[in-house]
Amino acid sequence: MQFNRVIGQETIKKRLIDGVSESRISHALLFAGSEGTGKLAMAIAYAQFVACPNRTENESCGTCPSCKKFNKLAHPDLHFVFPVVKTPKIKEPVSDNYILQWRELVTNNPYFNLNMWYKSIDVENAQGNIYVHESHEIIRKLNLKTFEAEYKVMIIWMAERMNMQCANKLLKMIEEPPPKTLFILISENDEQILPTIRSRTQLIKFNKIDNHSMAEAIAAMPQAAGMNVEGIVHLANGNFITAMDLLQPDEEKALYFEQFTVLMRSTYKREWAAIFEWAENLAGIGRERQKSFLTYCMRMMRENFVMNFHRDDLVFLNETEKKFSSNFSPFINERNIISFSEELEKAYRDIAQNGNPRVIFLDFSLKVVKLIRA
Repeated sequence: MQFNRVIGQETIKKRLIDGVSESRISHALLFAGSEGTGKLAMAIAYAQFVACPNRTENESCGTCPSCKKFNKLAHPDLHFVFPVVKTPKIKEPVSDNYILQWRELVTNNPYFNLNMWYKSIDVENAQGNIYVHESHEIIRKLNLKTFEAEYKVMIIWMAERMNMQCANKLLKMIEEPPPKTLFILISENDEQILPTIRSRTQLIKFNKIDNHSMAEAIAAMPQAAGMNVEGIVHLANGNFITAMDLLQPDEEKALYFEQFTVLMRSTYKREWAAIFEWAENLAGIGRERQKSFLTYCMRMMRENFVMNFHRDDLVFLNETEKKFSSNFSPFINERNIISFSEELEKAYRDIAQNGNPRVIFLDFSLKVVKLIRA
């Protein structure tokens, strides 16, 4: 993967390239930023650039044996770690158990989120983590000599998913790695990473993708033919994963919208049977999807609150959402927006901590009954 596949982020590209040309390769980098900003794509492109023996001033050659192996994510000095799940067959899972599915997903499109990863390995109902067994594998691999490249590269995707035991075991390795070792940690919420690990890395913050780069990337996609690219860029708001969703809407986003509208209508009308049925339905969709739904609710609350200011440039809703919100937005106002946010954050936290989803969603819906009429 080359830098030309990374959408936008030109300042970061230049910073990384300059570091290589000036022999200032940090042993541990932390790529932090919101979803869909190209952190994983940048990490792989940077690793390929570092390893390429025929690189130009600002790009890997793409044709040497090293680059060809990187294109297949099969270079012997390139290692990946990512959240995995325990199954009846795999009691102590590590990333290598899922490496074939990982390579297929990343080579197809390096812009994806955690739910898309879980869907690709058919474990949507589980919460993935990077377990302590992974730290043993990381230490073992990095203590080996390099096979072909000058550097061994360890890319840890969603590093905030490392459990405490794993993180603690990696502290010494990240602080004092073997010679010619490069760690690249990738995170969407770096505040959740163990502070002692964060302090041992060089932080690189990824901003949202700029509109010009986003528009060029969207326009180059066959499915964008005849579509309103400018409108998609606005709604994507710097997130290329959102842009892809807008070009090819999936069933999951439709489900979230449907469940959001059912909740708001049934709680406003105080239809108790519908409320209990709603909570039961949400309890059965799996924890990661439940968390994604609550995140979707947070976004809808924010957008509906902002709609009251009549500033279309600040609203990021698709046409279906906007049609519903044109009538719904007055119910989200300064009297209840903070309480709504707090209840959604509480529900998200409780789901993440393996609370009973039936109890959590029923409790949340009963809170909405009170708040919706505030």
